[in-house]
Amino acid sequence: MPATHHSSAPPTPSTRPAVTGPPSTSEPPSTDETPTIGRIPVLDVRPVVQHGRRPAKAVTGETFQVTATVFREGHDAVAANVVLKDPEGRPGPWTPMRELAPGTDRWGADVTPGTEGHWTFYVEAWGDPISTWRHHAQIKIPAGMDIELVLEEGARLHERAAEGAPKGQRKILRAAVTALRDETRPAMARLGAALTPEVDAVLAAHPLREFVTASDPLPLLVERERALYGSWYEFFPRS
Repeated sequence: MPATHHSSAPPTPSTRPAVTGPPSTSEPPSTDETPTIGRIPVLDVRPVVQHGRRPAKAVTGETFQVTATVFREGHDAVAANVVLKDPEGRPGPWTPMRELAPGTDRWGADVTPGTEGHWTFYVEAWGDPISTWRHHAQIKIPAGMDIELVLEEGARLHERAAEGAPKGQRKILRAAVTALRDETRPAMARLGAALTPEVDAVLAAHPLREFVTASDPLPLLVERERALYGSWYEFFPRS
């Protein structure tokens, strides 16, 4: 049974080498105590036990929250996701994270491992240029500022996003590109064509990601469900 995730996205090069699966020995994988800070810092990833020297624990089918501190310099939008790797070292589709409280830079996501064994997980942080563009566009276009420049920037961003989307969904983003460049339509209508629920759905599943930075991998030991209550026999051996 594969891990349960919420979304998938095309692979994007990270500022760290590819994270490998756990070794074939009985010992859980270990990580360096010194965090690696890339273009977009990913700090204080949890759950963690002894700085990653020992694995966090869960049972099959148990949902738990992964959190991290994610931020970037400046005012551009940032986003993050969690990647689980199963005991065979296979990464599952990534799970998008959300900011747990506005302004705290603390992000979290719920994940669910599906089988027993030694798993790993890590957090990816990345710049979200389309969200940055949307914020600026919804300020500048109603104010009549740099209208054609802003709309052309949006068209180019959506063209890039379409390249990473599945073939069946590219037409949705390309339709937005066409509308953004259609000078026969009012500026607000052109902008609105890039803010539809259909465009939102494609970008949520296949976002345009820049400056992807991955945290160090952390170990996760997934045990059978009985591990939640079987230890009570140790307290009452004669009962």
